[in-house]
Amino acid sequence: MIEALVLLVLAFGLIASQRLGAQEMDGAGGLDFSGVLQGGIDMPKTQGVKMRDGYELQVRSFGNTGAPLVVLVHGSGWNGLQFNKLSASLKDDFAVLVPDLRGHGAAPGRRGDVDYIGQFEDDLADLITARVGPGQKVILLGHSSGGGLVVRFAGGAHGGLIDGAVLLAPFLKYNAPTTRKNSGGWAHPLTRRIIGLSMLNMVGIRGLNHLEIIQFNMPRAVLDGDLGHLATTSYSYRLNTSFAPRSNYLKDISALPPYLLMAGTLDEAFHGDRYKDVMSRASNKGRYQLVPDTGHLAIVDAPETATAIAAFIDAL
Repeated sequence: MIEALVLLVLAFGLIASQRLGAQEMDGAGGLDFSGVLQGGIDMPKTQGVKMRDGYELQVRSFGNTGAPLVVLVHGSGWNGLQFNKLSASLKDDFAVLVPDLRGHGAAPGRRGDVDYIGQFEDDLADLITARVGPGQKVILLGHSSGGGLVVRFAGGAHGGLIDGAVLLAPFLKYNAPTTRKNSGGWAHPLTRRIIGLSMLNMVGIRGLNHLEIIQFNMPRAVLDGDLGHLATTSYSYRLNTSFAPRSNYLKDISALPPYLLMAGTLDEAFHGDRYKDVMSRASNKGRYQLVPDTGHLAIVDAPETATAIAAFIDAL
């Protein structure tokens, strides 16, 4: 009893000792969004797809409806518009779905938050089930945290819904050998809050999981621009946990179907040259490709990416 009380006091003390906004985010030293902001947006308008709780997930849908279904999962802080160029390269050969994950985009529900840990997986399962046709192959593609969500999805209850995975510079875990400190300056985790909330969750206390525990160093050019209202600059504990593989990330990796992993040699957030060594310990189903002179966000639009994705899916 005394040990439990000490744990609770320590956990609440850690949570209370750190406030959101304690560090000013100025956009410097984070990720290069210049490519994301160039060239305008040429994508279909979003349409609502009803999830199991009634929430309408906003999804862009287009492409060759008789071809394999490719679902593109965006990274942290942004939304499906990140795939403007890549989806255009894929739409002639594949059926393409581009959701704005719950908590993001123009109709987020509660921006930066979800209802419970694992809700992203349920949403993706509901989306796939709603749109997949008989005998249609399903490929789940994710960039950065979206790639981490693909890994998590494969290791969870719905992993059997996908036939292949594409991971573009995926976030595996904060302590994985592939991750640079604070994702290269993009992420500012509130570490004491995270530790305290993790302690509470270990004993089944989840009432504070709505608290924000990470901030993103979004450039001012994004926040002050025409699309700044679509940015999501902080996450709750439950959303952030849902957006990454589980603590035993190698176990989630081992559950992946055949997958393609691509990263740039100039990735600011992760060590692109370390993925193969780390992930091949858990799976022999991966193909790995490093793209020269390419950064973290730029890997999505690199010409090599669309070509490699098409070849990978054709070979499934």
